[in-house]
Amino acid sequence: MRTVRPTAAAVTVALAAGLVGVGAAGVAAGRLAADAALKAPPGRPLPTEPRLTVHATAAGQITLTRALASRRPGTYGLVGNGVHAVVGQVLPGAPPSADTVVRRLERVTHGTLETGDRVRFTPALYLGDPGTALGLDHTDVDVPGELGPLPAWCVPGARDTWVIAVHGLGATRVHSMNLMRFLHGDRFTVLAPAHRGDPDAPRPPDGLHHLGDTEWRDVDAALHHAVRHGARQVVLYGWSTGATMALTTAARSELRDRVVGLVLDSPVLDREATLRALAAARHTPGFLLPLAVRAAQARMRWDAQRLRQAVDPARLTKPVLILHGPGDSVAPWGTSRRLAAQRPELVTLHVVREGAHGAMWNADPEGYEDALRRFLTPLV
Repeated sequence: MRTVRPTAAAVTVALAAGLVGVGAAGVAAGRLAADAALKAPPGRPLPTEPRLTVHATAAGQITLTRALASRRPGTYGLVGNGVHAVVGQVLPGAPPSADTVVRRLERVTHGTLETGDRVRFTPALYLGDPGTALGLDHTDVDVPGELGPLPAWCVPGARDTWVIAVHGLGATRVHSMNLMRFLHGDRFTVLAPAHRGDPDAPRPPDGLHHLGDTEWRDVDAALHHAVRHGARQVVLYGWSTGATMALTTAARSELRDRVVGLVLDSPVLDREATLRALAAARHTPGFLLPLAVRAAQARMRWDAQRLRQAVDPARLTKPVLILHGPGDSVAPWGTSRRLAAQRPELVTLHVVREGAHGAMWNADPEGYEDALRRFLTPLV
């Protein structure tokens, strides 16, 4: 007998049938929102990423279900059950089809791809560590954190300016390897720490991801580690909620004077909007979304004033580069545009038109790296 896992749609049916009241439906929807955001497993694509079917593979190419995701420009990781691969651009000469898209298959990193496999796109192109994946010398270090040791990679560079690279929702520190060759080529020392809730890192006391509200303390710990080990100044580089952590650290850390700039990729600046997006991706009915968001906020002990302060444009004191675009379905880029408009003397916005959440570099690596180089050069 097939077991059906409860979904938001099931909650709706039960509500319509009078089996549950509005309050119970709100609680159920709130838990779905929390599962989508506050318990997002690190390293697993967010629910906003659709599942695609592998229709065929051949030498150097892969045929996938036609969808907005499978037609994105750029290069991406592809993950499924026990498999990780890297796919490149859509092949323009492939036979046209209303149902499928043919992309370049760059490599299969782990496992095997079979016809019928269900896969999702991910920004992370690499597995392993900077040595095995990129051939970069690095040291495995433990950063002393508030909850215990935080594993980190340190890739040495000639400069005494360090870059602390902080991943966000649905990712792990392997995400930072997309930019490590670039940063190493510009002679930065790169510190890529895990934070609470990551594999091999301490578990948060309540088991929840707080969208940067508590995790920033682990970034602060990494900042202290960098300064103790020779960093004269630091650039905080964050993706998604990692960008939120970077902003909070730059505002609240005792060592904030050592921070000379921030790079924010797909920053989560409006946490309520992100909660709504992730709850909606779990098929929470629209009329239950406000209840879902409020229930998730209650679980994470939401302090609205403190969270607003973390992203308040008036509190910015350091140069900021934001890399974001309208294709982000998790963190609305309108908030990034407003931040740039309110503080044009400090904030530079580089727009990636077709970039997905956390995958702005994947969509346009050349333009992204050019903007990053122009931002970083005056800081060192």
